[in-house]
Amino acid sequence: MDYERLIDEETWAFIRKTGECYPEDAVALDIAGQRAVYNEMARAFRAPRPDLVGCEDLQANGVPVRVYTAGDPSRTVLFCHGGGFVVGDLDSHDDVFAEICVQTGYRVVAVDYRLAPEHQHPAMFNDAWSALNWVITTYGAGVVLMGDSAGANLCAALAHASRAEPPVSEALLGQVLIYGAFGGDIDTGSDIEHAQAPMLTRDEILFYIDIRRPRGAAEPTEKDPSYAPLPDSDFSQLPPTVLISADCDPVRDDSRDYRDQIVAAGGKAWWINEPGLVHGYLRARHSVARARDSFERISAAVEALGQGIWPYD
Repeated sequence: MDYERLIDEETWAFIRKTGECYPEDAVALDIAGQRAVYNEMARAFRAPRPDLVGCEDLQANGVPVRVYTAGDPSRTVLFCHGGGFVVGDLDSHDDVFAEICVQTGYRVVAVDYRLAPEHQHPAMFNDAWSALNWVITTYGAGVVLMGDSAGANLCAALAHASRAEPPVSEALLGQVLIYGAFGGDIDTGSDIEHAQAPMLTRDEILFYIDIRRPRGAAEPTEKDPSYAPLPDSDFSQLPPTVLISADCDPVRDDSRDYRDQIVAAGGKAWWINEPGLVHGYLRARHSVARARDSFERISAAVEALGQGIWPYD
C-alpha cells in the first residue's frame, strides 16, 4: 500500500509525533505500562478545555462518568471512548468530550467502563448499559450515542440491546460511530488491504479481540451482538446511524458493512469514509486539515441527530 501517496504531510507529522510518544520497547510493556504510555501520548495532544464547558465526575449506577455541560442542554450525548478495550479513560479523551459539548450545546456523559484484561466481556457492555439507563433516568429521553473505535463498538451494541427495552430504545435519537470495529471478517477487504497501516495493524486488532474474550472460551461471543454487533442477524429498528471511517485503516470496511446491514433492514444509515486519514485521527483535529474537517462533520452529525434531523438523503 502506497501510504506515502495516500497520506499527506500534515497527517504524517501527526503519525510521527504519536510514534515519538512510545518508547522503543513499548511492545514489551505490561498492561500498566501500555496504559501509562497511552495516557502520556494523549496528554501530548490534549487541547485546553473550552472555558464555556463545566464538568463533574459522578457515579452512574456505580459506573464512573464525567458530565460536561455548556449552558442549559436539552439533549445528552453518551460517549464511550476508544482504546481497544484495554487503554483509555476519562482523561485520555477529555478534550474531545468537551469540544463535542461546546460545538453541539448538548450535555456529554463520558463513560469510564471497565477494561481488559482485568475484566472480560460483558463487563464493558454492562457498564455502558448501566450508564445509558442512568442517563435516561437522570436527564430524560433525547440521547445520542457516540463512540470512537472500541467505544463505537460499545455504542452500537447498546443500540442493538435497546430494542428489547422499549423505554431505552425510544430515548435514543441516533448514534455517531467513529472508526469502529464491529466484528467484521478480518480475513478480507480492508483488514488485509491495510494490515500494516500506520496507527493500527491487523495484528493489533487480533490482540484486542483475544484479550477481551472471556477466559477459557474459544469463540463464545461470535454471534453475541453485545460483543460484536456486525454478526447480528437482526438490524431492524436501530436508531439513525452515521458512521465515519478512516480510509487508511484496517477496520474501515466494518463501517461500510454496518451501514449496508441497517439500510437493507429498512433503517437510516450513512457512511462517511475520510480519504488519507488513519485510525485515531480525532487527536489530529487541531493540526491536520483533513481531521479538522472530519471533526466538523462529526459534530454536525451529532447536532443533527439530536434535533431529529436526517440531512443525508
